[in-house]
Amino acid sequence: MKFLFDLFPVILFFITYKIYGIYSATAVAIVATFAQIGWVWLRHRQVDNMLWVSLAIIVIFGGATLIFQDETFIKWKPTVLYWLFSAVLALANQVFKKNLIRIMMKDQIKLPEAVWSRLNTSWAIFFCGMGAVNLYVAYNYPTDTWVNFKLFGFMGLMFIFVILQAMLMGKYMEKSDDSKI
Repeated sequence: MKFLFDLFPVILFFITYKIYGIYSATAVAIVATFAQIGWVWLRHRQVDNMLWVSLAIIVIFGGATLIFQDETFIKWKPTVLYWLFSAVLALANQVFKKNLIRIMMKDQIKLPEAVWSRLNTSWAIFFCGMGAVNLYVAYNYPTDTWVNFKLFGFMGLMFIFVILQAMLMGKYMEKSDDSKI
């Protein structure tokens, strides 16, 4: 359910684009992201930093798209977001010696330190690659193809990557004593 909630603005962007076009879809994505933050705030009285970052990026790039009536800005939004994720993971690890993937997942999974390091690096590389793929599709294919890829292509790539990561982690996860169930 959280996965669908996280995709809420993207799904609304996709549906609106198919009916009304890129500029209406951009406006809807901005409003949907504000609504998403409002809902999270009402439910938890706290909003994750990444959701704030996502809001800032959609407002900046979506706003530029609407103001200048140029879809190039909204096409850059996923790349900026993915490259930001990549940079944060890499810089936190290299500069501050903080493995953010481990910090986010340590309560659910126990892994050797070397595996956590590989996971963090692979996610940083993955997000960097996703940003590059977005630009490739945005500049080499029609907007309709980019919008379809934004929803289905990115979701498919993310799904495949998560499965590969789960397979990697599965080899190293410690067995629990709860296997009697």
